[in-house]
Amino acid sequence: MDFSLDEGQQAVADVVTSALERDNSWDALVSGGVVAFGVPERLGGDGLGLPEITTSLTEIGRHGTVSPALATLGFGLIPLLDLASDEQQDRFLAGVAKGGVLTAALNEPGSALQERPATKLSDGRLSGTKVGVPYAAQADWLVVSTDAGVVVVSPKADGVTLVQTPAANGSDEYVVTFADVAVPQSDVLPGSAGTDPVHRLNQLVLASIGAFAAGLVAGALRLTADYVAKREQFGRPLSTFQTVAAQLAEVYIASRTIALASTSVIWRLSEGRDADADLEVLGYWLTSQAPPNMQTCHHLHGGMGMDITYPMNRYYSTVKDLTRFLGGPAYRLDLVGA
Repeated sequence: MDFSLDEGQQAVADVVTSALERDNSWDALVSGGVVAFGVPERLGGDGLGLPEITTSLTEIGRHGTVSPALATLGFGLIPLLDLASDEQQDRFLAGVAKGGVLTAALNEPGSALQERPATKLSDGRLSGTKVGVPYAAQADWLVVSTDAGVVVVSPKADGVTLVQTPAANGSDEYVVTFADVAVPQSDVLPGSAGTDPVHRLNQLVLASIGAFAAGLVAGALRLTADYVAKREQFGRPLSTFQTVAAQLAEVYIASRTIALASTSVIWRLSEGRDADADLEVLGYWLTSQAPPNMQTCHHLHGGMGMDITYPMNRYYSTVKDLTRFLGGPAYRLDLVGA
């Protein structure tokens, strides 16, 4: 089997790399046209699909970029392209190509990516609490899972309260409370016939996280391999020591298997195939394998790994945030085969 990128995906990866090598920031992704890849052409974008958007997320992760990219592209753009009508897309995606931020309010106290959310939508009114919502204050729109489907709400709407909470990588994260917020029927996403919009939203978000995390682990591996190849001890590069090579090999295996699980999920979703089992495996494998292998990368950096200004900190702290967002390995394991 050939797991290499096709021509279009490689072009996307090259553009992301070119933009972030100049300036590893959200502004660089906007000015470089990266955030516009998946936006419909009628709204000033390139109209690319799920494989290309997730390829961009992988490359952004590979560079360890702390930005609203995952929230905007993975939590907002991809679900809205799948679940929203054309008229809704015209409203909610209008500013994305120019740097408008989107995000999703999915997790609730004590539960991650809940299939039956406690957040209630009744008679056009939304009430409930969501936790771990990235970049909510900066967002133009929040995609919200409820007990009666998926809705889109402005964070500035009456009845919406935001309280900032800490994140390991220093990014903006919030608890969002909805207190009898008015939601017109035009802001309820219809989804596709025969599909549960909340389930589909959770699928797409997990797939996006998987693609981003695959890039994070690959980027940390590359950073570590370069470091031990240059750092010398006892007159030899660290990479020539058997124990160092063996530990790097373990990280390589984790990196490749996370990428494989992510690729399988994205292919199945883009082809309209059942992806539930693959998503369960991806969620567990990511949360169980990425954190300990990041610890190995830190260990191989020695004292340099303790420097919070060194790039390794961005990779590891972001993986910790994503693992927490997904509920952790024990929670994800319970879902495998359930």
